Amino acid sequence: MRTIALALALLLPFAAHAAPPPGNRVVLDIESSKENPRNSEGAFVTLKSGRILFFYTQFYGGGADESPARIVSISSEDNGQTWNHEPHVVVKDTGHQNVMSVSLLRLKSGGIALFYLIKNSLNDCRPWMQVSADEAQTWSAPKLMVDAPGYFVLNNDRVIQLGTGRLIAPVAFHRSRRSDPHDPHSFDPRALALWYLSDDEGRSWREANDWWALPVVSHNGLQEPGVVELADGNVLSWARTDLGAQWGCVSTNAGLSWPPFAATPLKSPLSPASIKRLPGGADLLVVFNDHSGAFPFPRGQRTPLVAAISSDGGATWPLRKVLEDDPKGQYCYTAIHFVEGAVLLGYLDFRGTGAQESNLLRIRRVGLGWLRAPDAAKAPK
Repeated sequence: MRTIALALALLLPFAAHAAPPPGNRVVLDIESSKENPRNSEGAFVTLKSGRILFFYTQFYGGGADESPARIVSISSEDNGQTWNHEPHVVVKDTGHQNVMSVSLLRLKSGGIALFYLIKNSLNDCRPWMQVSADEAQTWSAPKLMVDAPGYFVLNNDRVIQLGTGRLIAPVAFHRSRRSDPHDPHSFDPRALALWYLSDDEGRSWREANDWWALPVVSHNGLQEPGVVELADGNVLSWARTDLGAQWGCVSTNAGLSWPPFAATPLKSPLSPASIKRLPGGADLLVVFNDHSGAFPFPRGQRTPLVAAISSDGGATWPLRKVLEDDPKGQYCYTAIHFVEGAVLLGYLDFRGTGAQESNLLRIRRVGLGWLRAPDAAKAPK
């Protein structure tokens, strides 16, 4: 019977995990399939009814970054403990390649903002925004956030609204070396970090006063930046690099200007980190691939996946817990969403080759008490 149950679980594109360890458990696995060879980065939002939505990118024409894809949603009625298995299409593929990389944000005005990329070519990728005034039932017409042409990457679960009401969208800009959008040598992987600001909840956007490149030789630059508002009102920004760590800086004027980037204590491979402030206080939560040496790691790989807490604005991260430690894992693009007494983490585990034909999109529910417990913890199976 156990063999039959395991075989059935492997065949299902959605595999719910029953009776896992308390405090830290996988609540849903969305497996790749022939119809959907890649299910990719997502974001959460809680409706006023208490229902939780998870939006993610569903590829249906291949597993590569440029393959056809749409944005779909699933939902939970019990604070993320169980999930439905019928994805609903939210944004159809309106790009020449795809739409992907979704962020969701509950606005101070009460609406829900939806952000995503429309990708047309190697020199045409820009973020768009829609707003729902009826709890994600309908959406406004898509609005382009960046007027300038080019390749602008806005990662999933990245847009924030400050206490002042200002929206900040951190973006990586990749210049084009050549004019042919289909020339693979046109795309420059050395990204510049930019920030787009809105003081009217997305009706208009402007670029911050500063942009930055890495001040040292790098093949990748400052890729996939993020932002988080600190308890003192300053804003921390960070980006992945190929220099063995996340690099970051802090804005003291609500994102209008930014000092140069410098290496942070978050030692990691070329993989994005996700940071949010824990509810009701100043502590920060980061989920990233920890290559500090605190846990075993294969060099250059996106494993282990670790959650860490900082009580000093990101200067140190003394409390660390392993979430995933498979040496063959490739864990990345984590969405973070707080519910009562716990946090939902939605992240990928790439296991394919080349075009990433095989992958897993996982939702894990982690108790805040477990995260704060001082004892070391192995990754649950």
